[in-house]
Amino acid sequence: MSVTTTTHLNFRGSAREALDFYRSVFGGRTAAVTYRDAGNVQDESEADWVMWGEVSADDGFHVMAYDVPSAMPYEPGANPFFVSVRGEDTDEVSALWQRLADGSTVLRPLEPAPWAPLYGMLTDRFGVTWVLDVTAPYTG
Repeated sequence: MSVTTTTHLNFRGSAREALDFYRSVFGGRTAAVTYRDAGNVQDESEADWVMWGEVSADDGFHVMAYDVPSAMPYEPGANPFFVSVRGEDTDEVSALWQRLADGSTVLRPLEPAPWAPLYGMLTDRFGVTWVLDVTAPYTG
């Protein structure tokens, strides 16, 4: 079993452009799922925004990004990133969640999501927002 952390950058409507730019700089592959792809459209004007995206290169470079929906607060410079923790084992990720959740504010409970066996988001007592999920095969 292994767990990895990845910088998860937040944008409002420009995540795809940013991912393409980072790929041009660092190389690798870009993968992106829109809110429409995931069946999670809250605002039709944002349906093609990136709900989950990443650039991953063979040399180990990895960055994730998404577009913060307009229904959620977004202040560039105040919440420009998350720490993303991914694992392959639901028990392992659940145990990490339980320990990290102590004194935190849960933004989305750790539970199954259409795109992952488990997905959750919380802000810890130090103000850092963490996204924990269990990996799922990409079928896009």
